[in-house]
Amino acid sequence: MKGDPMSKHVAVLMGGWSAERPVSLNSGAGCAKALREQGYKVTEVDVGRDIAQVLSALKPDVCFNALHGPFGEDGTIQGVLEVLGIPYTHSGVLASALAMRKDRAKTVMAAAGVPVAAGVTLSRFEVAKMHPLPPPYVAKPVADGSSFGVFIVREGANRPPVELTNPDWPLDDEMLCEPFIPGLELTCAVIGYPEGAKPLDIIEIRPAGGAFYDYEAKYSKGGSIHILPAPLKPNIYQKVQEMAVRAHEALGCRGVSRADFRYDEQTDTLVCLEVNTQPGMTETSLVPELAAYRGLSFGELVSWMVQDASLRR
Repeated sequence: MKGDPMSKHVAVLMGGWSAERPVSLNSGAGCAKALREQGYKVTEVDVGRDIAQVLSALKPDVCFNALHGPFGEDGTIQGVLEVLGIPYTHSGVLASALAMRKDRAKTVMAAAGVPVAAGVTLSRFEVAKMHPLPPPYVAKPVADGSSFGVFIVREGANRPPVELTNPDWPLDDEMLCEPFIPGLELTCAVIGYPEGAKPLDIIEIRPAGGAFYDYEAKYSKGGSIHILPAPLKPNIYQKVQEMAVRAHEALGCRGVSRADFRYDEQTDTLVCLEVNTQPGMTETSLVPELAAYRGLSFGELVSWMVQDASLRR
């Protein structure tokens, strides 16, 4: 699935200014390297607020979106690329904005029959005053990723996290609070091939320290243990894949997405936590691992994403 170096100039958009900038730089560098090996002409673009001028001068054929977090993942850069008329990878304006806003995404997914946790959206200041839900519960920014600003409030906790009142709080002020779902941490990628969205397999994620799957567990070598395929009963395995595809389709995702789940074996409860429209593409990332398990190399994966790129996604 090699690209023609004479026909495709790919600008890999990376960096940006969100809290997920370091992850994006790693994703972008890996994707750029793989695309060059596939035969594409590649320019790495560390995205700043002058991105429209930069791309107008560069005139790439395609933009590979390796940005993470606000601006890169929430429909904003997608809108810029639509205005500029440059085809791009991953999901479009609406799906990106919707998936990034976790509470709105849950409403759409629930309407499509995807199981989600009940929850409430409040400002971080309101959450800091008193428990919004009976512990245990999870409080997380409603529109950020990579587990930044996520707190698990355990049973018996006397008060909400004091960090929420920090005047230097760098993330979104709105917090989504949900009941804590015990059990297995699962993830399933979906690839939106032209003939319809197809699920890949399922990974069970176990943080190496036995704690929460936080930023360090996600992006540090050895920070988590990935069990592929996840050791689930066949009917549960199939249900997770089915729900991942249903969530992908309900939100209108394109290209590659990744749905994260919790599954409590004791109560047979499956909950979709969120859909990531810009999954990480670093050496420790889940989507490349899932693709490789199906025989799709990293180079073939990113090349397919470039070939799939379009406008009006």
